[in-house]
Amino acid sequence: MAKSTKKKPAPAKKQAKPKPDDGENWLTRQIKRARWWFWRGLIWSVSITIFAVLIYIVIDPPTTWTMRSEKARLGTLDQQWVDIEEVAPVFLRSVVAAEDANFCLHWGFDVAAIRAALEEGGRRGASTLTQQTVKNVYLWQGRSWFRKALEALLTPLVEIAWTKRRILEIYINVAEFDEGVFGVDAAAHHYFGVEPADLTRLQAARLAAVLPAPKTRSASRPNSVVRNRAASIMDGAATIGKDARSTCFED
Repeated sequence: MAKSTKKKPAPAKKQAKPKPDDGENWLTRQIKRARWWFWRGLIWSVSITIFAVLIYIVIDPPTTWTMRSEKARLGTLDQQWVDIEEVAPVFLRSVVAAEDANFCLHWGFDVAAIRAALEEGGRRGASTLTQQTVKNVYLWQGRSWFRKALEALLTPLVEIAWTKRRILEIYINVAEFDEGVFGVDAAAHHYFGVEPADLTRLQAARLAAVLPAPKTRSASRPNSVVRNRAASIMDGAATIGKDARSTCFED
């Protein structure tokens, strides 16, 4: 007797999943791509910034934005790097007395000076030597909020990475002392015909006195403003030498 053959039931067809909206897929991909580029750019930016700060621990900055712009305008520059050991200590104290008397006491920002500047309606500056060094080495001249924000971000990094002595060494080598004259070595020869190590107390004070306005003040032909400021700087330099506010940058 022949066996009856039963047909197996056909497998049920899987219900097709609804396709996601193509527009939503495209938007999701773009968001993911934007996030990827954002984090990649952020990591690279942070890495380059840290490297730019660390490299100048051992390498002297070859130039600055201000130097490049002045060279393009004037056609030439007078600047020669000099190690801090080859600079008269009285000049170092004079610069600190003139620009940032509490240089050894703060961490990059002088809170007391900032408060005083705000109370006077912003008529006086409150930038520390560290902030000025950051501006001179990495940024450009100007008063834009964007530049000030970058300066505020870089200043703590420089304070952490560099010693106070290194900050001051770089500052005195990149600061402008006259039109096209950058650094203490060029300034000492330009104004007085001497080596930086041979600057006298008065010469050092007069050089420091021109720093806020190097294009309008002269250390060798001082007007009453420079003479009065130099006298004040000499007193200040003597004071910070006595009360140990120079220990962070002197041997």
